[in-house]
Amino acid sequence: MVQPSDVIDLARSAGATVASAESLTGGLVCAALVDVPGASDVVRGAVVAYAADVKIALLGVDADLVATHGTVHPQVAEQMAEGVRAACGASHGVSTTGVAGPGPSEGQPAGTVFVAVAGPAGTVSTRVDVAGGRAQVRSGAVGAALSLLVATLGEESPGVER
Repeated sequence: MVQPSDVIDLARSAGATVASAESLTGGLVCAALVDVPGASDVVRGAVVAYAADVKIALLGVDADLVATHGTVHPQVAEQMAEGVRAACGASHGVSTTGVAGPGPSEGQPAGTVFVAVAGPAGTVSTRVDVAGGRAQVRSGAVGAALSLLVATLGEESPGVER
């Protein structure tokens, strides 16, 4: 399992900075990162965009995309990551969107999570299905976001040790 310190160490070694855009995790990704001593070398900021209109207004998520597919969608995660990267002036944006539960939302079952990372080499997203209650889903989303961020940083900086 990727630890927040892994992200901070790898980003520092790569000369990267990070910003997070979070929905269902409500700031847990950023909180995990800033728990690490020296995080200020890497972390630029975060936006908790729980409501759809906030995703649209603050992060530049396409309103038509949200109207058509809802907020639990890979392209929404990608646009959130791109938006927070630009808003915070970070080399990398990471995002989370999904359904924490306990019940379904927007036609998606609880535990449906999309995470994305936007960086100099482009934007990637992945779907993660997390079992358990609300706390487990949110924790799993944080882990998935940190894992995707480490994978992306590692691919972009092959000479940097992980």
